[in-house]
Amino acid sequence: MNYDETIDYLYKQLPMFERQGSAGYKPGLGTSMALDDTFGNPHRHYKCIHVAGTNGKGSVSHLLATTLQQAGYKVGLYTSPHIVDFRERIRVDGNMIPREAVVDFMQRYFDSHFQGRPSFFELTSTMAFDYFRQCKVDLAVIEVGLGGRLDSTNIINPVLSVITNISLDHTQFLGDTLAQIAGEKAGIIKHGTPVVVGEAEGEVRKVFQDKASNMQAPITFAQDRPIVTAGHNDDGRLQLDTAMGPITDELGGIYQVRNANTVLHCIEALRQQGFDISDEATRWAFGHVEELSGLIGRWQTLRHKPKVVCDSGHNLGAFGYIVEQLHQEHYHHLHMVLGFMHDKDIDDILDMLPREATYYYCNAQSPRALPAQALKEKAAAHQLAGNSYPTAQAAYKAALQAARHDDFVYVGGSMYVLAEILGQAKAQ
Repeated sequence: MNYDETIDYLYKQLPMFERQGSAGYKPGLGTSMALDDTFGNPHRHYKCIHVAGTNGKGSVSHLLATTLQQAGYKVGLYTSPHIVDFRERIRVDGNMIPREAVVDFMQRYFDSHFQGRPSFFELTSTMAFDYFRQCKVDLAVIEVGLGGRLDSTNIINPVLSVITNISLDHTQFLGDTLAQIAGEKAGIIKHGTPVVVGEAEGEVRKVFQDKASNMQAPITFAQDRPIVTAGHNDDGRLQLDTAMGPITDELGGIYQVRNANTVLHCIEALRQQGFDISDEATRWAFGHVEELSGLIGRWQTLRHKPKVVCDSGHNLGAFGYIVEQLHQEHYHHLHMVLGFMHDKDIDDILDMLPREATYYYCNAQSPRALPAQALKEKAAAHQLAGNSYPTAQAAYKAALQAARHDDFVYVGGSMYVLAEILGQAKAQ
């Protein structure tokens, strides 16, 4: 198979949560362990950092990988989902896995006559682990796909476990209380392995404390000792006041203050294990994370006059920060291009959105997408006014045509909405 045929097989022949929802979710480690054995246990050939959490784990993973890379280490990075290109998921020193490496792995998979039917995520996780071994990385930053305890990536033995935060998301799989979800995320905590938790309160905090105690794992709660003391946006970049001096974070959005604090605590924990990471390397990495890692879709400014920002946040916790950020922006009128997946409980999100904005409802090109007309009807019950459009591109075009030069256009709600907008921009 060539590359296009290989990608078509991965998308269409394997169970895939991001396209099928619950039908594509396959919890448990049995298949992942069997695949790992088939390919010679590649993850044992380098050190790993494991990152879980409801929100922020992608930003934290990219910041950690970029900082380690800038410190002189060869670093693999495995994240999900991708936005535009499948190969965004697997990077070494910021460079996407080559197409021929994807084809080669799949040919070896077919030649192995593997007994079983792995999911898309199980197979791509093994692909990432295998590619990192081929590249002889020093470290790999591995982002959890969903949950933690039963996630395909949880076969690794990391030198550091990271949990960013907990909020309600994927409740049909992880539990319908914060404590239950925390229990699933805490599943990545390993015996004797240091763990950094970004934010945790009350019963969630106790879940992590109890798990760490049972595993004899030193635990740090980043919020208890803020290394980042303040942050403000400056033309889409975050200016941070930190214990190591001022840092410019190329990522925008006030929620990145908490992510940055988590990352700096992770760097402290890695230094204690002997990793050589200078303040200078850290500052440079934060200031160039998008450039060095290829990260997109985190309060990303697409254009000015009107200002257009897209963001990958898609759950209640993320939208709490997004709405707060919107209140801090200066504009004449707000335009919101939104699309969601049908398996998301969005009523609480819609209830917090600004009622004075004009809305452009769309359904992304995914079987899981909530139809635009259904979204419009749901939103109307929350006093949000707007029209529905058949595609994200059509909604985005309508918003740009309606917006004045001093207006603000927000694009989000789903990674698939971003994929269509950013993919079109890349093609132009």
